[in-house]
Amino acid sequence: MSLIKRSLTIKGHSTSISLEPEFWEALQLAARNRTMSIAALVAEIDQTRGESNLSSAIRVWLLDLAQKNRR
Repeated sequence: MSLIKRSLTIKGHSTSISLEPEFWEALQLAARNRTMSIAALVAEIDQTRGESNLSSAIRVWLLDLAQKNRR
């Protein structure tokens, strides 16, 4: 499975994020469900990620969302 790398502007600075296609789709759906852009959602995730890598923080955030939706 290959990673897809995309560039986003978060808080006025550009950053690149590499995720598997399935995670990009899940991130897009989550942003759409919250009526916000992917960049805005990633900025929220970025604020709470602590020391972890941003791509990893996004994956964990999406996993947590999926687990909450199963309950």
